Amino acid sequence: MSDAQGTTEATGTAADTEPTAAGGPGRGIAFLKGHGTENDFVIVPDPDGVLELTPAAVARICDRRAGIGGDGLLRVVRSAADPEARALAGEAEWFMDYRNGDGSVAEMCGNGVRVFARYLQHAGLAEAGDLAIATRAGLRRAHLAKTGEVTVSMGRAELLPDGVTVTVGDRSWPARNVNMGNPHAVAFVEDLGHAGELRAVPPFSPAAVYPDGVNIEFVADRGPRHVAMRVHERGSGETRSCGTGACAVAVAAARRDGADPAVTGSPVTYRVDVPGGSLEITELPDGTVEMTGPAVIVAQGTMDPAWLVTALG
Repeated sequence: MSDAQGTTEATGTAADTEPTAAGGPGRGIAFLKGHGTENDFVIVPDPDGVLELTPAAVARICDRRAGIGGDGLLRVVRSAADPEARALAGEAEWFMDYRNGDGSVAEMCGNGVRVFARYLQHAGLAEAGDLAIATRAGLRRAHLAKTGEVTVSMGRAELLPDGVTVTVGDRSWPARNVNMGNPHAVAFVEDLGHAGELRAVPPFSPAAVYPDGVNIEFVADRGPRHVAMRVHERGSGETRSCGTGACAVAVAAARRDGADPAVTGSPVTYRVDVPGGSLEITELPDGTVEMTGPAVIVAQGTMDPAWLVTALG
């Protein structure tokens, strides 16, 4: 990616930026573009925490017609420089400040954390091997394989009381209520086409179960411990993939199939196909869920200063 004045390196420093996207972008803001199973993100390096990205600014940056385009934005900031992550600074140097494509703040993003880890490696801020990352959902540990895949320990799935119903048109399904640091409603369907266009949030009830919205997954079987899904992500619409959603789906499918690692003492692994590829999800006997999949950096450049002034005000 480049602006009219050419592409510049964007590898771990926000030194070429003035403090705020909303007030005075000056020489522009460095960015990269990356994706994990085609769930794509704008990456903004801000190691010292000097940028103030308002919801409106994030939404415009993520706009696919008037901005750079992305399902969400990953701000890369040192944990010690951000009040939300300062308590984790002793365990993780870097904090993933994730925003949905509409500018709203999110607790966690599974594909995003893989892309975040890949960025740190790309920028020379991390090497292949193990890496701790601070998120709003807590500490996440990633393993950067030399093959290019990234495995992330996503924490434990919280299976909450059911009683949720998801509706599309004249069809309704019961949904499994799963929390992966963010909320998910998992509905098993015969055909993924039954999910419809997913341009708007599928109606769900009771609404009080998800006061801040929910990610809704529609899941169809493909074979033994193999499912496919489509997802409407809270704040982003239908996306090509959702990492936390794939984790929620694998756990919900395992329980539906009578598999519980805590009972058997053996890991349970599901392949979860998404429109943008496949993810491997493993639930360990201690309840920890691990996700393995690709993460790719595709471009880097600088947001044009004139565009920032005009578009972001």
